[in-house]
Amino acid sequence: MGLSKLALDTAEKLRPVLLKIVPQSVLSSVKESIVRRNTDKLKNANIIPYDRTYKEGINLIGNIRAETGLGQSTRLIADILEASGEEYVLHDFFVPPGPSMNDHTHDDKITDELPYDINIFHINASEFTLAFMNMGQDVWNHRYNIAYWLWELEEFPEEWLGCIDLVDEIWTPADFITNTLKKYTDKPVMTLPYCVEAPVSEEFDRKYFGLPDDKFLFLMMFASGSIMERKNPDSVFEAYKQAFGTDNDNVGIVVKINEYSDEDITYVRKALSGYKNVYILSDTLTKVQVNSLIKAVDVFVSLHRAEGFGLVLAEAMLNGTPTIATNWSANTEFVCPEAACLVDYKMIEIDKDIPPYKKGYHWADADIDQAAQFMERLYKDKDFYDSIAVNGGRYVREALNMERSTKIVKERVENIRRKLC
Repeated sequence: MGLSKLALDTAEKLRPVLLKIVPQSVLSSVKESIVRRNTDKLKNANIIPYDRTYKEGINLIGNIRAETGLGQSTRLIADILEASGEEYVLHDFFVPPGPSMNDHTHDDKITDELPYDINIFHINASEFTLAFMNMGQDVWNHRYNIAYWLWELEEFPEEWLGCIDLVDEIWTPADFITNTLKKYTDKPVMTLPYCVEAPVSEEFDRKYFGLPDDKFLFLMMFASGSIMERKNPDSVFEAYKQAFGTDNDNVGIVVKINEYSDEDITYVRKALSGYKNVYILSDTLTKVQVNSLIKAVDVFVSLHRAEGFGLVLAEAMLNGTPTIATNWSANTEFVCPEAACLVDYKMIEIDKDIPPYKKGYHWADADIDQAAQFMERLYKDKDFYDSIAVNGGRYVREALNMERSTKIVKERVENIRRKLC
């Protein structure tokens, strides 16, 4: 794999320059070709099976410092391991050049050493081959290897299936993903849900974000590229316009864009042209700032086409911000009609490749009319608003609590060790 790894590393390091002269689609295609070619070779990896070379404990490997949803997910798993009482260390791994990595909340556990006999790779299937190429087979040898994967659809990309050969079992945060992966492997697949926390600071109020105090504000978030397609901002914009038209000066919409480009800003301005009180935020925020922004607005809206978990939805509910969300995929496991405004949908076929989502796969198309009705009702009906706010926080605390998560970890690790003895 040496030559492919060198080519990939070089391309990643030169990515800011290459993007100016080579289209992103071409770079993605080259990367996909390298990944596919090397994933096909994984069956011949000949990983040395588990033995007692290493002492009992867990090496959690992932991008622990990343200021992304995946980074937050890794930190949540670290918190569960801490609460479970299992011996563990953290190994910070990312594919170069990596995202913004300024979260240092878990630095005391980060080490370059991998002293324990169980690996949990919090590295999605899309990056798993790259991780194997980067870290080398020795990290896998003599250990029991677990992949912690997130995925958003009921179809799983064929080119990633070879990654399953590198692990002994798979964990996921939601039954939605677990049930999808069970269709592709006979290896154990288990759900380990998060215990969600969403700390905020009064320092980051509406004034801090440049938002008015006298408007009823809806917030939606998206990032560039394929994630934008999945997050489906167009439907949010259409629902908002349908609910309030151009004349209501008492409402507003906040659009938070991550990993943005100038084209994204232009796209939002064009989509909401002629509408009052449109606020576009594109600065990179810490997790506490993001949580505080969500708490500062009145409603969080996600008319997503699919979610691998929907962590931001859970965090919004936990902080008492009513949510409007598509009633499909993993987020349905911690919401109910009394705790959130769940929007009906129809399943549609993806009509073109939107990497990593393939033409012919399926996802949800939210009912814009119903979403608009929810927006209007939350704005006008205070009793309804208050009930959703209170029930949302209560439901998440009950569904995603630490006691449940630590119990799952303890029981599964005990069963693994019993099997290995």
